[in-house]
Amino acid sequence: MHRLTKAQARRIAVRAQLLNAARPTDLLAVVQQLTLLQIDPTAAIAPSADLVAWSRLGSAYKPAHLRKALEQDRTLFERDALVRPMSDLGLHLAGAADWPDYERTRAWLRDNDPFRRDILELLGSSGPLTSRDIPDTCVVPWRSTGWTNNRNVTQMLESLMMRGEIAIAGRVGRERAWDLAERVYPADAVVPSVDEANRAKNERRLASLGIARQKRPAMPLEPVDVGEAGEPAVVDGTKGEWRVDRAALGEDFEGRTALLSPFDRLVYDRVRARELFDFEYTLEMYKPAAKRRWGYFALPVLHGDRLVGKVDAIADRKASVLRVNAIHEDVKFTRTIAKAVQAELEDLAAWLGLGTVEGA
Repeated sequence: MHRLTKAQARRIAVRAQLLNAARPTDLLAVVQQLTLLQIDPTAAIAPSADLVAWSRLGSAYKPAHLRKALEQDRTLFERDALVRPMSDLGLHLAGAADWPDYERTRAWLRDNDPFRRDILELLGSSGPLTSRDIPDTCVVPWRSTGWTNNRNVTQMLESLMMRGEIAIAGRVGRERAWDLAERVYPADAVVPSVDEANRAKNERRLASLGIARQKRPAMPLEPVDVGEAGEPAVVDGTKGEWRVDRAALGEDFEGRTALLSPFDRLVYDRVRARELFDFEYTLEMYKPAAKRRWGYFALPVLHGDRLVGKVDAIADRKASVLRVNAIHEDVKFTRTIAKAVQAELEDLAAWLGLGTVEGA
């Protein structure tokens, strides 16, 4: 049983997320360590995948690098709103042929097998295609009380993606372009058993987080727990047992200042952020403006091994300005922190191609 102070646990987490002073220099290496970049269309400042990459790589990173890795080099792939390293493909195709778990969706797919075959035949002859290029020949419409109601083509495409039959070949603007999986994925991908894949994913996830809980409630897209991976640990001032990556123990630490996406994995698990960093955060873009505490797309601020505040900012591209509406200090900023945050804002503006930073 490892016994850690909160500071040690935080430093393990920050190092694992490549947010310490030793910056990485290669996008593929970043995604391999983080295991994923989350795709989100919100671009109040920049799309989250790009913002996460910039937080690690700095202004040497360009969004074109991500697109090239996905569409030309095929070193990364996109699946279910997440970008992952192609070297992990087999882990995520394990059990794909048995998807979905829910009988309602399984019945819908059975009823619409002719629709499925139509799509596969069309992609085989004409792919890659966007959803708007694919006729809706479904037999039984998809029923939902939400926005997916009757979106039959999108529902079938996403189902076939989850089953490993088709893949995202690239994007046309924001639209996904779909093709047969065999044209996107390498033919030599090794697909392990589901149990082996789950063990490997837990180990990979723990290496990317540094320290995590063995079991947590289910989360959308990607779990935040790690099962039996790693070794047991307790952290001063927190309850219960943690799992820690043994390889992360005892490493030196030199911190830096970073502005993070709200979807950054350092803060994505809001419970862990409170337990280890004493950091409270909610993404407020879905709240009415009058009910927001920190802003529409507030950026968490990392300084050393502490999460010290949030920056409420927006990229005004017409005026070529990064507008800072407010800087919320969770702890009183020292002159050193304030200067470091200002420098990061200026770097962010420069990376976005904006002329200046205005506001708080």
